[in-house]
Amino acid sequence: MPYLTLNKAQIYYEIHGDGPETILFSHGLLWSTKLFHKQIALFKNHFKCVVYDHRGQGKSEVTKGGYDMDNLATDAEELIRKLELAPCHFVGLSMGGFIAMRLAARKPDLVKSISLIETTADPEPNAFKYTLLNTIVKIFGVKAVTQKVMSIMFGKKFLTDPQRKDERKEWEKELEKNKKTIVKAVTGVIKRKGVFEELKDIECPALIMVGDLDVATVPAKSHRIKSQIKHSELVILKGAGHSSSIEEPNQVNRALKGFILGILQEEYSNKELE
Repeated sequence: MPYLTLNKAQIYYEIHGDGPETILFSHGLLWSTKLFHKQIALFKNHFKCVVYDHRGQGKSEVTKGGYDMDNLATDAEELIRKLELAPCHFVGLSMGGFIAMRLAARKPDLVKSISLIETTADPEPNAFKYTLLNTIVKIFGVKAVTQKVMSIMFGKKFLTDPQRKDERKEWEKELEKNKKTIVKAVTGVIKRKGVFEELKDIECPALIMVGDLDVATVPAKSHRIKSQIKHSELVILKGAGHSSSIEEPNQVNRALKGFILGILQEEYSNKELE
């Protein structure tokens, strides 16, 4: 399995497909590379798709420290540099979005565009609630909070659709693969600092997507991000909660495809004018 030593951590990554443009996918808290498997299935036919597990999650190393968002952004920066991916199209969901915003504002040479899915530029408003859940996980393990976390991670439509029962069970199992050490990553998210004031420094195009059923980062958070990023567009995903790449993959794929192709078409037109 492919690993890189990044920022003193062994980070697991995968590369799918090939092409002149690279899309880098950065998953949300409690998940892994699998969160984007329905996006990679589409885009790998025309793009190089790279996906990785954050430290302490999936197949990456559980390190002693380094779980704050600035440090995770350094992990991503080193991944981009070592694999020579720059400038890439960075797609981040939730925690992955925290990283995308930091990179775009601070390391603009690394990203050609950012896609921010179900994320926020603000500190965590539910810190007390999530700290309590984290304490339960630390003592009893993830299974003790599975149903509560599922109701945060997924929207009501997905959770109540009888035709998707097997799919829900599959993701419950994925959630329960997390060991007690996941509390380190969760703490990093709970204690993160806001970056709203930095968003005005982002010059690359930004696609912002949010499910209209997202209870973890409500749509108002995405509207707030859009107000601060100059070259941004907002797409509301109908019937999606906090994990829209799974819940409504067709909507996510359609928006991503249109966004990235629009950037490439504009580049091509500009070259013709030179």
